[in-house]
Amino acid sequence: MLEENFKKDIINIENISIVPTLLNVICQTTGMGFAAVARVTDERWITCTVLDNLQFGLKTGDELELKTTLCDDIRKNPKSIIIDNVSEDAQYHDHHTPEIYKFQSYISVPIIRRDGSFFGTLCAIDPKPNQLKEFKVGEMFNLFAELISFHLTAIEKEAENEIVLNEKTSLLEKTQGEKKEVEKLKSDAEKKLIEKNISLEKMNSELEAFNYISSHDLQEPLRKIQLFTDVIERDETQNLSEKSKMAFQKIKTSAFRMQHLINDLLSYSKTKFDERKFELKDLNIIANDVIEDLKEESQNKNVIFKINELGKLSVIEFQFRQLLYNLIGNSLKFAHPERKLTITVTSEIIENAQSVYNRLSPDVKYFHLTVSDNGIGFDPEYSDKIFGLFQALHTKPLKSTGIGLTIVKRIVENHHGFIKAEGVLNEGAKFDIFIPVG
Repeated sequence: MLEENFKKDIINIENISIVPTLLNVICQTTGMGFAAVARVTDERWITCTVLDNLQFGLKTGDELELKTTLCDDIRKNPKSIIIDNVSEDAQYHDHHTPEIYKFQSYISVPIIRRDGSFFGTLCAIDPKPNQLKEFKVGEMFNLFAELISFHLTAIEKEAENEIVLNEKTSLLEKTQGEKKEVEKLKSDAEKKLIEKNISLEKMNSELEAFNYISSHDLQEPLRKIQLFTDVIERDETQNLSEKSKMAFQKIKTSAFRMQHLINDLLSYSKTKFDERKFELKDLNIIANDVIEDLKEESQNKNVIFKINELGKLSVIEFQFRQLLYNLIGNSLKFAHPERKLTITVTSEIIENAQSVYNRLSPDVKYFHLTVSDNGIGFDPEYSDKIFGLFQALHTKPLKSTGIGLTIVKRIVENHHGFIKAEGVLNEGAKFDIFIPVG
């Protein structure tokens, strides 16, 4: 049974309307499956609110033994802890907390009230590694913790003012000046809250402006470069020296590659921020649509497609279409020049999944999708690096911007799944995707 002071803390957090949105943004932008606000004292660790996509099992008001958490370290020394991959982290790879709660990536930042007192932590965990340090996730967490602190302080201050107001009313000693003072305190708190919300709206507007600039203002000079180079190529090629022709071709290639890079970056951004609407979809219809979209590229290479009955799966349709487009498009880009390209897409439902891939949970049923080809493949040592942002393994012009497979990995994570790559140089590549079902 929770004491009244902890119940009050939970109610105060629940009364901050933006907290569920913040937890949702955390999970969408980082790929973490569990996020929470925790009340932490020198003896207790209690959840105030939770977003649990991992079925971790904690709900509001649940308690963990303080000494088993890293939040105890943050309480003693209020600094953030960020871990991308426990198994590779020099400080925490042997720590008891990751072993107890079976996570690989972790982030927790302190929530400090305006008077300097420690309230608790804003934290997130996931059983798989995540890139948290590289993309300034810590800065986002600190901003969200500051927002929570601001709202929490306003709520607590308002509650204190209400108590004072009630005491003065009951004693019939409240003067008109004291009433104005209480109203002023409320007015000041409301003004600060409005200012903070305006600041947050401004930040969101700036993010939207950045996306607009990327999709419009950056594209416009590239379109003009391509337009004028086409004119020069059509009308003036015969007047150029061989050296000038080579330089001119490099300009065209660079402009074309820059346009692809901007488009891929925008696609990557969408896989992180788009609304996640899961619907039951026939994957064969999606796959056939993708093949139709890539019809020109596949006809040029006389490709053989082998696609089994893929069945239906609850997916974010736009993102899953992008996933298949990127994987099949990747096979087309890296076809072997000396043999006919064959692209195979299969699926199955598997249980006891750990025997197939050791990162999977043994008690979860998975939808297993495989996309493979007999193209030029890649060296097996790059199997883990291949999903990193800008990790283009092939250096031939216009082959890849190094973002396509990063987008695929992000989409799989948005579906709470896992992906692994296998390659044999000059023989082919295979991508295995595992998505929980049921």
